Amino acid sequence: MKKIISNVMKNVIPTKTIEKSKKEIAEAALGLVEKEITKFPEIIGLEFGGSFAKGTWLSKDADVDIFVRFKKSTSEEKFERISKKIGFDSLKKFSPYVRYSEHPYVEAKMKGTKINVVPFYDVKIGEWKSAADRSPFHTKFMSKSLTPKMRDEVRILKTFLKANQIYGAEIAKQGFSGYISEVLILHFGSFENTIKSISKIEENQVIGKTSKKFDTSLVVIDPIDSNRNLAAAISDENIGKFILVCRAFKENPKIEFFKNKKSKTSTKYWENLLSIKFSFKTRSPDIIWGQVKRATSSLSTQLELAGFTVLRSKAYADQKDAHLFFFLESTKISNIHVKNGPEFFREGSSRSFISKNLSEAELIWVGKNKKIISLEKRQYTDAGKFMSKFLKNNLQTGIPKGLQADFKRGFKIHVGNKGLSKSIKEVASELISTDGTFLYFN
Repeated sequence: MKKIISNVMKNVIPTKTIEKSKKEIAEAALGLVEKEITKFPEIIGLEFGGSFAKGTWLSKDADVDIFVRFKKSTSEEKFERISKKIGFDSLKKFSPYVRYSEHPYVEAKMKGTKINVVPFYDVKIGEWKSAADRSPFHTKFMSKSLTPKMRDEVRILKTFLKANQIYGAEIAKQGFSGYISEVLILHFGSFENTIKSISKIEENQVIGKTSKKFDTSLVVIDPIDSNRNLAAAISDENIGKFILVCRAFKENPKIEFFKNKKSKTSTKYWENLLSIKFSFKTRSPDIIWGQVKRATSSLSTQLELAGFTVLRSKAYADQKDAHLFFFLESTKISNIHVKNGPEFFREGSSRSFISKNLSEAELIWVGKNKKIISLEKRQYTDAGKFMSKFLKNNLQTGIPKGLQADFKRGFKIHVGNKGLSKSIKEVASELISTDGTFLYFN
């Protein structure tokens, strides 16, 4: 393992040339923002944040985060309006655009490097007014706590997470953030120790110190806020992949673990895929991703209630279109189904069940399990037809309020891969694939 880690280390540490170039870009961007903040008495300073400030950035894709410090008394309306103006005016030569977290921030690309201008409030620890308020404390804490060797170990862990497609805190990914990578290395001491520790981790195990109870598969405590569980935003799927890939790497360390591993698609299951496509009015990525994920979950429930078995589901959104995918046991089901009633000893319940079902049921009988059973006829046996009818008549039941207007403008339903573009097929194919994580166990 040590030999593999040593080889990876050579590739993840930025060269002196790259370091110098990145620093020049960062300083130039800081200078541009510095000129703009003098116009606003609400602002009391600015500083570098994120991986660039902490020295844990990867040479191939490092953003530069510039944090703008606002007086605590600034209203939320001014906080957002002024920060956007500063971002746009300072980066106007670089085609700036708005991105969203809890609050909007401005991003632009300068000589191939993303520059983020992020507002935050000047508050004490624990008196958070915005999600970004913790970031300067994170930067200060990690800059002081991580040794130079640990910073490079963080880079290795980030590379490992990226290669296995579980890196990224955005809601679309729900993976491991850069800050969690730093917390894990600080806690375990090195990449190797992290791998060994995660591979034998137990459910609900707490990494860090807290007096609070958390009900998540993994608990990672924020060193500057003992009431905050950093792992709460990570999906169980990504936690599972991380544990499995750590076990596989520990058992058989190979350089392949640091290269993107493709999933193995079973094309024979394309016909089991139901997809819904619709266009949406522009909104922040976090908002649309939250909405499409909720819609996917809700419609999975409706499919199950109608008798279809949903094996896997996922959502996807680009700039203007969203897709909801459902991998079904079958898109066509029997036109009859069994309904189990109460046991015959329960007089009131059995009488009620019989009176409700006798006239409509195909058959009704006493089962060997002591229950009264009725055989019912299904209204829908085709998943595509069911979904089309459901969405036309029951938008308020199955679709989040924020998406209902988008659906009313129209949607398309596909069964199989016909009608899907090449890029959307690639996204959808993940549902009918063996995850690349498992291929390491061969």
